[in-house]
Amino acid sequence: MNLNTVDASLLQKMFLAGAKSIEAKKEYINELNVFPVPDGDTGTNMTLTIMSAAKEVTAIQDLDMKSLAKAISSGSLRGARGNSGVILSQLFRGFTKVVKEHETVDVPVMAAAFQKAVETAYKAVMKPKEGTILTVAKGAAERAASLAGETEDLVYFGAEVIKRMEEVLAYTPELLPVLKEAGVVDSGGSGLVEIVKGAYDAMLGKEASYGEEIVEVENSVQPVSGEEPLVSAVDMAKGTVDSGNISTSEIKFGYCTEFIIMLEKEYTDKTEDEFKAFLESIGDSIVVVSDDDIVKVHVHTNDPGLAIQRALTYGSLTRMKIDNMREEHNEKVILEAEAKAKEAGGTLKAAAATEPAKVKPREPRKPVGFVAVSIGDGINEIFRGLGVDYLIEGGQTMNPSTEDMLNAVEQVNADTIFILPNNSNIILAANQAKALTEDKKIIVVPSKTVPQGIAAMINYVYDKSAEENEQFMTEGMHAVRSGQVTYAVRDTSIDGKEIHQGDIMGLDDKTILAVGRDIAETTIELIDAMVDENSELISLYYGKETAREDAKAVAARIEKLYPDVDVEVHEGGQPIYYYVLSVE
Repeated sequence: MNLNTVDASLLQKMFLAGAKSIEAKKEYINELNVFPVPDGDTGTNMTLTIMSAAKEVTAIQDLDMKSLAKAISSGSLRGARGNSGVILSQLFRGFTKVVKEHETVDVPVMAAAFQKAVETAYKAVMKPKEGTILTVAKGAAERAASLAGETEDLVYFGAEVIKRMEEVLAYTPELLPVLKEAGVVDSGGSGLVEIVKGAYDAMLGKEASYGEEIVEVENSVQPVSGEEPLVSAVDMAKGTVDSGNISTSEIKFGYCTEFIIMLEKEYTDKTEDEFKAFLESIGDSIVVVSDDDIVKVHVHTNDPGLAIQRALTYGSLTRMKIDNMREEHNEKVILEAEAKAKEAGGTLKAAAATEPAKVKPREPRKPVGFVAVSIGDGINEIFRGLGVDYLIEGGQTMNPSTEDMLNAVEQVNADTIFILPNNSNIILAANQAKALTEDKKIIVVPSKTVPQGIAAMINYVYDKSAEENEQFMTEGMHAVRSGQVTYAVRDTSIDGKEIHQGDIMGLDDKTILAVGRDIAETTIELIDAMVDENSELISLYYGKETAREDAKAVAARIEKLYPDVDVEVHEGGQPIYYYVLSVE
């Protein structure tokens, strides 16, 4: 079989087949992770990322190479989760920058797209590490470049590129000793190979109902608002806020209007400033996010038509959504009143006659706000007490997406917003959200653990500038050493330690320090490896599966072992981890 070109229709099938391929192998890819902790990781993150793009790809009305490229780039960018997902989204972004300029893709175009994909992904990572998904992608690009002058057949081209990717993947343990000791290849690179192999199979004509099987992946990362959250029309429409406390007289602009502009004309910084100024003249709650050839718009206005008409001067519109906030409010109030009346054994008229709740006006825009990723009810309360405005429930068990970050930023009414990822696998997504936010200044404090995030908030000084506080918070978090106690989900070997499924593991910021069969004993062993002569405070945050009495017993043992060190016990409520702890 020879094939010299691929059109938009076939490339669409190839992309969806790639998504289906990694989805089928995601658990296998998760199993390749070096640390055998029980969390959703590389396979899950890459699958959720590509599925976000797949949903947009299947929704294309008028398919051509440009619309396909936009859907792949935009969907993966906003749906990116974890470091592997963000890198994958950047690979797609670079790839689509090349293919969108062509009606069909041949070998030279495919080779150029591979090269652009690698360049874009390497730029997105501050300190690229070899032996990872980046290395596998680079191997594919190098082989693609060498084939560009040798063949016109995409079938031969694809087979040779995949062969090279598998060779590089097999070599990753030689580049990363930790992979070699664990006896696995890189999980991100393995995921990328699965995507390309799935796409290649589709190119060969191995038909499957890819489009029909791409369904919406439910977002299990639920935002947890602060004590006094800002209310959005979307929240009201979903019934997630108490609209009975809001009067329609307080809704100045009645229509929540959202859409995406598919740009067809030049759209400069000046154009965007003019567009934002126009939206401000007809409404509020304005968010305008630009990404290459698309612009995402959100505005509350009394005349959605005006916003739409202006937007049409820049290009075509998609994903249009208009909600009547006053109508939704009234419907919800009536339903709530009916429910209350039924509970009280009375009538709607009697329930409606009760004195309405006092309306608390929307807080004015403030200079600084905070967004943090959190992992349990107790830790949520700690962050709220430290002044965090908006919490994203996620962390290690489910990495929030770039879109989750953007939604959180939208909810905080502040000029400057500090984001605390509190997990090393979320920092790239936070930085990606920063790059996509234009109406607020975003500062990502690169906290890798919850204790680091708590320390960063404690070191914030309210009468100092944002730049000074970025330094204070970063220095503060680096003074904390973090640890976690959890269980192993499989057998492995790391840093000379033999680990068996079901073992209790004590991890610090970098590696596994303690392995045992008893939670308390392993926790003590972990702390003993972390404490030094300069240690002054040990903080224990006990998890959902740990009793308070057990945590207090562990704390009492620590106090006896280290009489000169203060010990604090807090309810964390986190899943998966029996203890999250810090030594400072």
